[in-house]
Amino acid sequence: MPSLPSRRQFIRAASATTALGLASPLAAQPASSSFATWVQTFRPRALARGVAAATYDRVMGNLKPDTSVYALDRAQPEFNEKVWQYLNRRVSDWRITVGQQRAREHGPLLERIERQYGVDRYVMLGLWGMESAYGDVIDNPKHMRPVLPALAALAWGEPRRRTYWEQELLNALVIVERGWGTPTEMLGSWAGAMGHTQWMPEVWLSMGVDFNRDGRVSPYGAPDDALAGTARYIAERGKYRRGEGWGYEVRLPAGIGPNAADMSPLSAWTARGVTRADGQPLPQKDQRAKLWTPASGGPSFLLTQNFNAVRSYNPANTYALAIVHLGDRIRGDGPFVQQFPGGERILKLDEVQEIQRRLTERGFDTGGTDGRVGRDTMLAVRNFQTKTGLTPADGYPGLKVLARLRQAG
Repeated sequence: MPSLPSRRQFIRAASATTALGLASPLAAQPASSSFATWVQTFRPRALARGVAAATYDRVMGNLKPDTSVYALDRAQPEFNEKVWQYLNRRVSDWRITVGQQRAREHGPLLERIERQYGVDRYVMLGLWGMESAYGDVIDNPKHMRPVLPALAALAWGEPRRRTYWEQELLNALVIVERGWGTPTEMLGSWAGAMGHTQWMPEVWLSMGVDFNRDGRVSPYGAPDDALAGTARYIAERGKYRRGEGWGYEVRLPAGIGPNAADMSPLSAWTARGVTRADGQPLPQKDQRAKLWTPASGGPSFLLTQNFNAVRSYNPANTYALAIVHLGDRIRGDGPFVQQFPGGERILKLDEVQEIQRRLTERGFDTGGTDGRVGRDTMLAVRNFQTKTGLTPADGYPGLKVLARLRQAG
């Protein structure tokens, strides 16, 4: 059987396609047929997937395609973050604090999921915090939109990945047919990712688990199904190894390069003089790891199969590193021992709130003062940096921005 794509490979590819293609007038134009004609043409395919005619007609008959998805990615402001900025913004004081609260609130649930699927509960907390801020954004209209109109627009009018979008629209219709979700409930990103852990419809259908035994699988509401299904995904598709860690921050001796693609036994790394940054010995058990240095001059890591398992959820090393590091911080571990070049410490929650408050008072809308850093806050910071000549104007709400705001009074 061919290997299945990671949950976000298509999302990332589609995003890149949109960002590149929309620069050309040929990209993401409506199909040659009208949407109404296309809906009728698409109908037999839905029925062949087991969607009842009545369900299809009810959902698709009066649906209006959300054609704003064609330009949405282009409309988003872009920020070029250094690795330490990326990590600091995501492994934030707010996410650590709230993650610890969720660990206490959902301790029995997380214990049951960990026992059944073998995935460390703190990995799951890190992923939950990264994907939806522990469920805070799953129905926020600033971030989420009805999924079916978005997928229908992409299946009808996005030529570059039409086959993929058609399949995900069919998957979404099957979900409705099964009674797992309604078109009104199914809110998600412009690309169709939904719920606490941002499932695409295929993941909902294939990896979903009715963990709370309420008769349906749902990534919304109580987090039971979302966390259990995601743990299943990481265990089965990511090949997570029960009882093993994701990796180790290490110090490198002279003569060893910063990266190595091959997985070697930990004993071999020890023999080459690689040591843990915290001074503890590397385990001698049968575990293999590869070497990765995210930024020149910064900390290095030996990454195990379980890092790859987390990465299967989104094929980006920095994203996976943020998840596992956030999980470790929620557990109570400290920051990395070694510093990134030019890096700053993570701002405390009250410091981020102070930045947001002072920016808002000066007319730079941060979208709230809750200590969470999203695009509104980053855009406000960048506008403030530009106006005051603070360089680089990178949108990062760090110590320099806080000092300048305080200096301004």
